[in-house]
Amino acid sequence: MYIQDQVSYDQLDDEHLSFFRAIGVDSIHLELRGGAPAVGRKGGTGSANTTLAQDLKAGRDCTDELAQAREKVEAHGMRLNNIFMPAWEEITLAEADMDEKIGYWCQMLACVGRAGIPCVGWNFKPMGNFRTTSDVGRGGVQYSTFDYAEFDKNRPTAHAPPVAEAQMWERMERFLQAVVPAAEQAGGVMALHPDDPPIPEPLAGVAQICSTLEQFRKTFFELAPSDNNRMLFCQGCMTELLGPEGIYGAIAEMASQGKIAWVHFRNVRGQLPRFTEVFMDEGEVDMKRAMEVYRDNGFEGPYMMDHTPSFAHGFGQLHGKAYAIGYIRALIQMVYG
Repeated sequence: MYIQDQVSYDQLDDEHLSFFRAIGVDSIHLELRGGAPAVGRKGGTGSANTTLAQDLKAGRDCTDELAQAREKVEAHGMRLNNIFMPAWEEITLAEADMDEKIGYWCQMLACVGRAGIPCVGWNFKPMGNFRTTSDVGRGGVQYSTFDYAEFDKNRPTAHAPPVAEAQMWERMERFLQAVVPAAEQAGGVMALHPDDPPIPEPLAGVAQICSTLEQFRKTFFELAPSDNNRMLFCQGCMTELLGPEGIYGAIAEMASQGKIAWVHFRNVRGQLPRFTEVFMDEGEVDMKRAMEVYRDNGFEGPYMMDHTPSFAHGFGQLHGKAYAIGYIRALIQMVYG
């Protein structure tokens, strides 16, 4: 059974990697949004470095950089399981160069495959995530919080023109019909993360179509049925939607059909229209029971903590990560033996 954690591209260094290995992490999720310049790359003008994410989006061959990242992780006794890349706005918003960008996504999958990295995590939500004022928890930590009533009073600027659900489905199908065969050819898995919060309506002018189990069934079993088209199963998001009693059935459904690539194993308090992301030991999901359902339906990891409450008094996220990883390791020993 495996534990995974996230490293951003600009933190892919010996200090962070040795820390994660020391606390029992087995595999790394490489976050490419933002981050440091790609090694040896120059921008189109020759005057500025570009990030690895920008290079991939521009259709450049980044096999060497990705292979170097994998080798760096492996040097610390871990596996580079995946990169993460949101579906680009040119695709999700159907801009004029949509087909060109879909082609570049296919090239990215080929680069990832050649570099020996098995998965690409992605999402399909051009307006991003939405949160409201944070609740304060034990020790003064801040919990990531969403309150629909508060959000509704001060909504963000909506995308213009608005994008209806049918339009988003057309774009999703066009995207999947091209990229899933490319993933198959590259020998890699595409792992889709849910909307956050998982509300199947336009929160900022664009319909959300990666929120409900019905929507995921359509994506995985109707539009592009393939072993290479799976879910990044965010237990937090699914609990926010289904509640603490509904989550176990969702786990069983997706795990039993081999549709979970890896798990964001986190706990929440409350469900929509209001929830907070809390420490694993104080949420409303029985985390041991949840892991037993994963186990009983054939899932063996990796488990990934994803979010941690924000610590006060200058303590960093690494403290929350260490706490969560220790909690997950103890559960794995109890549940899997």
